[in-house]
Amino acid sequence: MDWPWRAWARPTPCSINAEITWPCLSVTTPKGTAGLENPKLIWQDEPMQIGAFELIEPLPELKDPHVFAMVRPWVDVGSVGTLTLNRLERFMGSKELGRLSRPGTFFDFTRYRPNMRLVDGKREVKIPNSIIRYAITDDGPDYLFLHLMEPHSNGEDYTDSILEVVNYFNVKRYCRLGAMYDAVPHTRPLLVTGSLGNVVQNHPVPNFKVRQSTYQGPTTIMNLLSEGIEKDGIESINFMVHLPQYVQLEEDYAGTSRMIEVLSSVYSNIPADLAPVRRGQRQYRELNSTLDRNTELKTLIQQMEAYYDAQLDSEEASTPSTEQPASGTVLSPQIEQFLSELGGRLDADPDE
Repeated sequence: MDWPWRAWARPTPCSINAEITWPCLSVTTPKGTAGLENPKLIWQDEPMQIGAFELIEPLPELKDPHVFAMVRPWVDVGSVGTLTLNRLERFMGSKELGRLSRPGTFFDFTRYRPNMRLVDGKREVKIPNSIIRYAITDDGPDYLFLHLMEPHSNGEDYTDSILEVVNYFNVKRYCRLGAMYDAVPHTRPLLVTGSLGNVVQNHPVPNFKVRQSTYQGPTTIMNLLSEGIEKDGIESINFMVHLPQYVQLEEDYAGTSRMIEVLSSVYSNIPADLAPVRRGQRQYRELNSTLDRNTELKTLIQQMEAYYDAQLDSEEASTPSTEQPASGTVLSPQIEQFLSELGGRLDADPDE
């Protein structure tokens, strides 16, 4: 008899009175029978396990899926990657697919703090986790959204588990989104760098530069994931928004707008008007009115503007790494405090 075992199931040897348990199916052999003749089937409610991830069944059938991934906190400054994925998910009507079954295997909860909240008068603890969502479109491709957190331990097992999920769904393209701080002025269109491989844009986007990183030095274990994607022959692209380092917002909507603008030039089913342009304009407009009263910062920004313009005008300008932020501009403690307070006020701006 042919049993419809899933490809990921790994049978164990049968023995008398043996019970063989897969994530969704338990098979009990009758006493005295060494095999699977006339087995008793016991359906169980256990979720499906792929690597370290627990997935919700029934699993969707995805057509030529593409991945949008972000890694927090690495290269997710201003929460640009997080905000972008959230907007795409709402637009496409995504659903949760799964999450790590034991996040503590990979994360240090003294660094990623669990969150306590009251629900109907009862306390609940929300544990930080890496979450996978999916969206099905009418004409394809379908999408997987990976909200990934950088691991503190067992990094190889973590990246292997992500690759297992990617390969299980036969992903065709992997797109990593992120943002970094750089010596760029907020008074110019935010620079976006990245790599497209053989992907062709539907239309050009101003201040988007295709760059190959030449960075060498300390990095994140998550680059094992990028190596695995390449080894498995999956198409890979990435985008990085460069944010002004002198104002560090918890949620930078101007950066999010730029990311969505670039994505819409690659994906025809992502509309450019999905970008939170007005929210970003409000944040930076308030920044303008506040900085006008600070001579030191005005001078600093003018210098950044001159450098920014020169970089755009020169084909042979040096290429900053998309691996780590620029070395940074030294500010006085008074200016640092001023910018910190300003960032708090801008973050408090209500969402549109």
